[in-house]
Amino acid sequence: MEQAFDIHASIRYARMSPQKVRLVLDMVRGLDVMEALDILRFTQKSAAKTVIKLLNSAIANAEENFGLNRDDLVVHRIYADQGPIRRWRRFGARGRFKPIQRRYSHITVVLREREEEEL
Repeated sequence: MEQAFDIHASIRYARMSPQKVRLVLDMVRGLDVMEALDILRFTQKSAAKTVIKLLNSAIANAEENFGLNRDDLVVHRIYADQGPIRRWRRFGARGRFKPIQRRYSHITVVLREREEEEL
């Protein structure tokens, strides 16, 4: 039996909140990559464009570096971690200030070749 190896791709410092990215990632976790790309292509969330680029990069890594076929790949793991938060303030009425936080996220995808079921 062959050992399955993982194909990684990641985006660091993506300019969107990890909470919003996880909504998109939950839709494609565990699917075939071609099916995942089709779902993301018709998703109305802005994070879907970034995840499409990441998934295409991971597919290209699998094809060029390992010689795998894109039809045999499955999204094994995909997750978004929190990056740094840029904080500053905007001044409001009566001498108060309103804190503003710009959140960044690190998105990682791990692809694996589909395991053929033994008969």
